[in-house]
Amino acid sequence: MKKISLMGSLLLLSLSTQAQTPLTPEQLWKWGRVSGLGISKDKQSVVYAVSTPSAEENKSARKLYKIPLTGGPAVEIANADELLLNSRISSDGKHIISSEAVKLEDITSVDKYPDLKKSNAYVYNSLNYRHWDTWEDGKYDHVFVAPLVNGKAGKAKDIMPGEKFDCPQKPFGGDEDFIWHPDGKRILYVTKKKAGTDYAVSTNTDLYEYDLATGTTKNLTEENKGYDVSPEYNAKGQLAWLQMKRDGYEADKQDIVVMNGPAKLNLTQQRDDIHVNSFKWSQDGTALFFTSAVDGTIQLFKVTYPGLTKMMPVITQITKGDFDITGIIGQAGNTLVVSRTDMNHPTELYTVDLGNGSLKQLTHVNDAVLKNTGICKTERRMVKTTDNKQMLVWVIYPPGFDASKKYPTLLYCQGGPQSALTQMYSYRWNFQLMASQGYIVVAPNRRGMPGHGTEWNEQVSKDWGGQVLKDYLSAIDDVAKEPYVDKNRLGCVGPSFGGYSVYALAGMHDKRFKTFISHDGVFDFRSMYGTTEELFFVNWDFGGPYWDQKNKAAQRTYEQSPSNFVDKWDTPIFIIQGGKDYRVPIEQGLQAFQAAQLRGIKSKLLYLPDENHWVLTPQNALVWQREFFAWLKETL
Repeated sequence: MKKISLMGSLLLLSLSTQAQTPLTPEQLWKWGRVSGLGISKDKQSVVYAVSTPSAEENKSARKLYKIPLTGGPAVEIANADELLLNSRISSDGKHIISSEAVKLEDITSVDKYPDLKKSNAYVYNSLNYRHWDTWEDGKYDHVFVAPLVNGKAGKAKDIMPGEKFDCPQKPFGGDEDFIWHPDGKRILYVTKKKAGTDYAVSTNTDLYEYDLATGTTKNLTEENKGYDVSPEYNAKGQLAWLQMKRDGYEADKQDIVVMNGPAKLNLTQQRDDIHVNSFKWSQDGTALFFTSAVDGTIQLFKVTYPGLTKMMPVITQITKGDFDITGIIGQAGNTLVVSRTDMNHPTELYTVDLGNGSLKQLTHVNDAVLKNTGICKTERRMVKTTDNKQMLVWVIYPPGFDASKKYPTLLYCQGGPQSALTQMYSYRWNFQLMASQGYIVVAPNRRGMPGHGTEWNEQVSKDWGGQVLKDYLSAIDDVAKEPYVDKNRLGCVGPSFGGYSVYALAGMHDKRFKTFISHDGVFDFRSMYGTTEELFFVNWDFGGPYWDQKNKAAQRTYEQSPSNFVDKWDTPIFIIQGGKDYRVPIEQGLQAFQAAQLRGIKSKLLYLPDENHWVLTPQNALVWQREFFAWLKETL
């Protein structure tokens, strides 16, 4: 009987394995995308949204749910207003805040010449004429406050009248950029009070406090010249926010600062490897929970706030494991609700036991699909770099990986350049999807990534063509020693800075790679400097303008431009470019494609006229992925 039972178990295991299918692009774009909205006022439920893309309709449908904090079946709800506190209403219930676009400049030809109603020209006198994917039109987002009478808002007042500054901040700011003080008498908002060219070359955002009674505004962070963002009060009225110190450096170490009266305290500067992503105050206001990249993952931490005592803040890591904690939703007693991903699982909500750090899955939006989807093994690998450092490299294997076989292998080059490569789950650069098509994926935590110390993170700036490229080659060379890697079928792919890396490696790979794919990559440093919108980025990372012949750091950078080494290109290359990408503008991809074509190199261009630096619409995303894998099948 025992023998029969064992045979039956083996048969069931075999059938279960066979039932699992590799992830496909079509399947990926049907999964629900979970976002936590908050914990209910009674602390009994978690409210969240699920957006489900539709390729047929080329848009997403959004539904709202609540689920007991202790777990159980989710219930669809019509709206979340009755369950969640309305952060837009003051604590005394007398006022409500909102944002609205205000026309302050005549930019379009119709504005300037009303008699020419069929014209569509724009006229600019300074930089910042476009940002991310939008041309400036003379409108600025402002914060408004209105009285509430019997639940209805009265006439709204602009608290930034005539100011040509934005709040929320463009392009990605939201409600978090303007909040109430707990006393209900003051409004705090984030903005960069610079305009035109000054705006384009600076990162100096500040926190401003507006007093309802006096109508006066004061700058709370005037002494700091870098980013001051994401303000949040605790119930005691103590203010915390995220701060970077250096103006013009968008990837500076980001810390949590707390202000208590006139006193300000940086809570996280003690840890060199901490670069805070997001935070929330604890319920009792004595500590803050935050997330940070560390050792190739994003984890949950806690830092104590000692108030005005002389005690030092204490940082504790709460979670550990090969996964990412991507957001903090809220706290209810000893339970924290967070969002979590890993390379095989899209976002779901989890509860964290603050006593022991244990995680319990709360939502199960994609469980039914995932149970039939092949899981990819992910492995940590430490690789010695050319300067004798140890570099973490993620290796992702196809479902059902067999070490006795040989597999084509892709080197993935991360964007940023200073963004962490962790247990992320992307809907475009999806490691599970790539590996499920039969490829091993090699993803190095090369120079320029947070989570490995400030020195490691900063070594990419002003040296794009230096050690970082050597790190890539160290990673692929090390993994390629394995007998299961087909050394004759190596590819190199990446977006943004990763797309630049593809262009650069194409000129120096010494026959390692058989094919390349670059998405919105920087090809020519001079034209990039001349057309990108956030000039503070290229000023910092390139070292300055190309015409400054006395600036040795800048001149060294421009010598590293991939466009200088096209004569060494000898390998098929696929180039993808968004038409509304103003961060890495269209001429970058077009120049690269034109160079490859004129040199007689097998090449292809995918132009997405309505997409920005990302690909956001379902049908374009499917085109992207079908062309991506078709190119690999054809050339690798």
